[in-house]
Amino acid sequence: MAFYILDNTNSKQLVHALDEDAWVVACLCAAWCGSCRDYKIAFEALAARYPQYHFVWIDIEDQADIVGDIDVENFPTLLIQRGQTVAFFGVMMPEVRLAERLFQAQLDKTRTALNNEATSTAERLRWQQACNLHTLLKTLPAH
Repeated sequence: MAFYILDNTNSKQLVHALDEDAWVVACLCAAWCGSCRDYKIAFEALAARYPQYHFVWIDIEDQADIVGDIDVENFPTLLIQRGQTVAFFGVMMPEVRLAERLFQAQLDKTRTALNNEATSTAERLRWQQACNLHTLLKTLPAH
């Protein structure tokens, strides 16, 4: 499945994908945000171009139990993760071509390069702790 909206019915699917070292691109937004509603259409189209990867829409209010203490400063916020490794977390301009270029740059990295980069700064180390979707989803009661 290339695109889905994260909820209680598919969170186990995402955990399984991350267990299998899959790439996940998650967009953290809110239903009330006009920019998010517009961006969602383009994000779905991006997902359609990469059906072998998981693109997930996470409404930070509807899924507050998952998002928890993740610091979402603005919308859209992207989280790109491969397996247990958070490759990117941050606010993006609502231009899907930028997200695609960022994702492609992550795909081009070797596993070793990705792991080295993930621990290269204090900020990236925080991502591994506070923004790791696998960890956040595994702490839910259903898992």
